[in-house]
Amino acid sequence: MFQKSQNSQRLTGESPIRPCLPLETISNARDLGGLAGARGRRVRHGKLFRSGNPALASAADLDRLHALGLDMVIDFRSAGEKSPAEAAFGERFRWVPAPVLEGSMAMDVLMPRLRASTPAQMHAFMLGVYRDFPVRYRDAFGGFLRNAEAGGTLYYHCTAGKDRTGFASLLLLFALGVAQDDIVANYLESNHWNRRFNEEALARFGAMGLRPEVVMPLLEVRPEYLEASMSAMDLAYGGVEVFLADGLGVDAGRLRGHYLED
Repeated sequence: MFQKSQNSQRLTGESPIRPCLPLETISNARDLGGLAGARGRRVRHGKLFRSGNPALASAADLDRLHALGLDMVIDFRSAGEKSPAEAAFGERFRWVPAPVLEGSMAMDVLMPRLRASTPAQMHAFMLGVYRDFPVRYRDAFGGFLRNAEAGGTLYYHCTAGKDRTGFASLLLLFALGVAQDDIVANYLESNHWNRRFNEEALARFGAMGLRPEVVMPLLEVRPEYLEASMSAMDLAYGGVEVFLADGLGVDAGRLRGHYLED
């Protein structure tokens, strides 16, 4: 099971906010470096990065990404969430698709759901999404971790860098021995770093006649969402650790050798 940290406030998102990457046009971009992992060894800086979609970033931000020396960029979005304007990003970076929620996050699918739902129904929808992550999308997340086992400098993202990216971070950080409270705190930071992204999204949805209270369950991260994923792993495998080892075949020792400081 998860290792608990001493600061229980982190489960409510009250821990100090860690700094974001100095990027102007990419939302929710963060280095996982510095988090305390197994046996007190910290995650290496400059090796593991998470963010929202970087593919339409400014030229200056793309140069900043290039300077990170990325070996691979993993994209959890499906083809229907991408635009032709993003093609140039794939010419500059090794951009690997690992689609999760294929078809269910495209706007032509989301809009009818949002129009027909109450806030409680959208909240329940998101709980279902998170329960599906370790079950329906095991192969995609397993592929992500196998890529991480190569030990390269890894950058991974979805659209807002919070749900699919958040669950991927849960798996990766758990394998590295990071405490539960720290994993949840890292997850909840998306609400802080996506504040402007969410305000702009609310304005767009509002112009379409959608109420903010219906849209917010889709835009926010909430502790119970991540708990739904953990409960699904408990039910199907007996815990996150067993899911990683038996469900995904992850070599946690190899990951720790690559990504934890000596």
